[in-house]
Amino acid sequence: MQNRGLVKFFAILFALVSIYQLSFTFVANRVKSDAKAFANGDEKKEVKYLDSIGKENVYNLGFTKFTYKEVSDKQINKGLDLEGGINVILQISVKDVLKTLANHTKNPVFNKALENADKNQQGNQDYIDAFFVAFDEESKGAVKLADPEIFAHRNLEEVNFNMSDSQVKTIIKRKVKESVESAFRVLTERIDKFGVVQPNIQMLGESGRILVELPGAKDVDRIKKLLQSTAQLEFWETYKIEEMGNFLMATNEVLKKTEKAIETKETPKTANDTLGNLLTDASKGSDSTAVKGNNPWIDKMTAFGQGPILGYFSPKDTAKINSYLKMPEVKSLLTGEQRYAKFVWSKPQFINVLNQQIVDPTKTPKSKKVEILELYALKGNRQNTPAMSGGVVTDASDKFDQMGKPSVEMVMNSKGAKDWEALTGKAYTEKGFIAIVLDDVVYSAPGVTSGPITGGISQITGNFNISETKDLANILRAGKLPASADIVQFDAVGPSLGQEAIDNGITSALVGLLLVSLWMVVYYGKSGWYANVALAVNLLFLFGILASIGAILTLPGIAGIVLTMGTAVDANIIIYERAKEELRMGKTLEEAVKVSFSWRGAMSSITDANVTHVLTGAVLFIFGTGPIKGFATTLLIGIFTSLFTSIFITRILLEWSIARKNNLTFVTSMSKNWFTNFNYDFLGKKKITYIFSSCVVIVSVASFFINGLDEGVDFKGGRTFQIRFEKPVEASEVSDELTKVFDGVVQAKVLGDKEQLKIVTKYKIDDASSEADIEVNKMLFNNLKKYYGPDLTYEKFVNAYDGKTVGIVSSSKVGPAVAKDIKTNSFWAVLGAMGIVFLYLMISFRKWQYSLGAIAAVAHDVIFVLGIYSLCYKFMPFHMEMDQHFIAAILTVIGYSMNDTVIVFDRIREYLAGKTKGSFNEIVNRSVNTTMSRTLNTSLTMIMVLLIMFIFGGESIRGFIFAMLVGIIVGTYSSLFIATPVLCDSISDAEHKRIEDMHNNTESK
Repeated sequence: MQNRGLVKFFAILFALVSIYQLSFTFVANRVKSDAKAFANGDEKKEVKYLDSIGKENVYNLGFTKFTYKEVSDKQINKGLDLEGGINVILQISVKDVLKTLANHTKNPVFNKALENADKNQQGNQDYIDAFFVAFDEESKGAVKLADPEIFAHRNLEEVNFNMSDSQVKTIIKRKVKESVESAFRVLTERIDKFGVVQPNIQMLGESGRILVELPGAKDVDRIKKLLQSTAQLEFWETYKIEEMGNFLMATNEVLKKTEKAIETKETPKTANDTLGNLLTDASKGSDSTAVKGNNPWIDKMTAFGQGPILGYFSPKDTAKINSYLKMPEVKSLLTGEQRYAKFVWSKPQFINVLNQQIVDPTKTPKSKKVEILELYALKGNRQNTPAMSGGVVTDASDKFDQMGKPSVEMVMNSKGAKDWEALTGKAYTEKGFIAIVLDDVVYSAPGVTSGPITGGISQITGNFNISETKDLANILRAGKLPASADIVQFDAVGPSLGQEAIDNGITSALVGLLLVSLWMVVYYGKSGWYANVALAVNLLFLFGILASIGAILTLPGIAGIVLTMGTAVDANIIIYERAKEELRMGKTLEEAVKVSFSWRGAMSSITDANVTHVLTGAVLFIFGTGPIKGFATTLLIGIFTSLFTSIFITRILLEWSIARKNNLTFVTSMSKNWFTNFNYDFLGKKKITYIFSSCVVIVSVASFFINGLDEGVDFKGGRTFQIRFEKPVEASEVSDELTKVFDGVVQAKVLGDKEQLKIVTKYKIDDASSEADIEVNKMLFNNLKKYYGPDLTYEKFVNAYDGKTVGIVSSSKVGPAVAKDIKTNSFWAVLGAMGIVFLYLMISFRKWQYSLGAIAAVAHDVIFVLGIYSLCYKFMPFHMEMDQHFIAAILTVIGYSMNDTVIVFDRIREYLAGKTKGSFNEIVNRSVNTTMSRTLNTSLTMIMVLLIMFIFGGESIRGFIFAMLVGIIVGTYSSLFIATPVLCDSISDAEHKRIEDMHNNTESK
């Protein structure tokens, strides 16, 4: 081999660089272990420890030093499925941005276009493009985007009424992009101050979506609130209970006519409650008891209101109260300035209640602790604007008030300080209250008892804990989002589940590595040892590259690494089999090795096989997201490192062995006759295989219509929960119980063992608010807590923590828009992969018949795998869902099927261009038979690796591995019995005759 010295130099250099890059991962893991030991299970203490040493040197190489932050930035990061944590995709509401840019116009064409864009947005289509299409259809050219009522107004000076629609579209797209970038900066600042180690936030193209990954984060509800808060801070004057008392009484009377009464007895209310007094006066009852049930509004109250609070209500009743307030006959009761009243709720809190009165639990032991929300009426106006906007706040910090309770201190600018002094002065004079409202939620509504507040410094007090005040201060400092942020996709994985995934991944990798290495030695003898050395170097290079590019290692990524072991020996198998053929033809060992590494030998097959594999891997990388992109990354890197080590490292070792006159062999006494002397009539059996495969295709297609496919939430949208119980439970019972509660069918399937269920629901999947997510979590807890002991709280059930063994161990949510995008991406990914490979093979083999045969085989394989999943998903002991993992498996199957087919086709092309005598079919059969050793050896190696992953890889990827396992087996069959016959049948009879004449009329040498 020419330039052997240069190859050695680069190999050694590459190895040293890989070791250097990996060393940061080892150091970072050591420091993390020290932090865990120091924190002893306290997450906050662990984060604080790592923050404190962020700038300290933890790695000394003698000539240079690295701080912990620098080391952690260079390590291989683990994905959430391995590390545990929370992954969120936020959709910045482009619709809200457009409304703001249009100055909240009432133009009917504009608003109808927004409505139609919501309905008609296609998968993978950005909302703004859907809006432009809808606007063009709705306006029909009669209304322009540059209309003064739409975008050509004084608040958007860049647009003037002389502009064409195309010019306006360019400006609006740029403005929307700026808004998304602004949201990205705000979220980045919030997350940076949240206190998780190595957060990752990135914009996803130009879709308005932002990916947020928080490794190690465990408080699910808190994270959602932090991310979704638009931070729209406002200060409102409020109505007092006595000012709204007549309205509430009148509302109660109106509701008596529509609401059904439930009669119960209750004691009269104390006189210190204004609304209670009104009720007592109205009832005029001489009895010592009043009838509850005749007062629909009042009966919904958990406790009577006071001051600015109109009443305390249970969270489950807030929707009903909102519906009451929207009734035309109720709204008509508001007169004068009260017509503009804005009714809002407080954040949830707990109080102790007895007979609809708030009491001190230490003095009233019979009281009941309940969760409530407070109802407020804000003093609105015709423009629905607050007394003061929160834009005047320049800084915020978490503090403690005079009572030692957590609070948030705000600092305002000079204008804000002046307006705040005037507003608080008015409240002091009128003995009123000022509501501090964030995103339409009242955080507190204090009165002013000591005169106007000067200096622009004030506190937000309320029923806070320390983490809430930290988050609120963080949100106010970071600023507000330009539009609402909806959670369209969500994944949460507990640390215990992540550790299980790591253990399963390591086990499958080690067993796979051991078996592949053992097989190579058993089959190829001494040269097998050289292949194993190349495999070890390959893994070193692979991990070195992953570390150097800052890749994130996921569970499918580990699967990709294990698969790389199979592909790493694939090229060696092709080279070794070619060398064995050359030795049988009488060449010397040195000549055989030289030919096997030549283009005429194995290189053309290796190139074509790996190019097709790279193309499908690239498609997977482009269309995949999250863990699937991690799988594609490791697969692609593995292909290139495998090629380098197989072609160069193995050759250096073989030539070194030959130079030392070692007894180099490519067989052992056990394997020397394996897979040799094949003489099977493949083309003679094509009628049988055509019939068999046609039956499989027909049955599969029929099953698609009858059974369908088990589409996962990736394709349909929905919420998925992996829940562990203390004892075995019946999935059907849980499903029936939850179906009654969740207003729709809830699927509950056993996941691994009967103590663990996978629960899927579409309940409120269109509602992207954090409140809807919390509601679902609480409904799950309330209906499943009977399966647990009394010590399990809601927080323990929902949130992650080290050592967690019961409750929700992972959860995910996919919104309808994302599901539509994933489905569209998957469809085009499969078609695109097949189309790209078709074109490549047509160019490489210079005949379309080769491409047709390969595509026929691949289409056969894809339908076969889909058919197996359609027929078996209802009774298999593991999940067989159509999701992103399944599509990744299909694309991998396409790659490997092409790999096998290309090896066979390459030999057919070689024989058809050679001098072998016989009929066309005999020549083709002979060429295919000579590939059997390579084909079966490669396939058996891959099947062995996949079986190991299927057994040891863990429940979460079992269906994914099963699809590839079936695909590899079927792909081996199709490359021999489908691709080859289709190739031969598509070549014309005249070409058959020409080839036969060329072979049989030429004198053999």
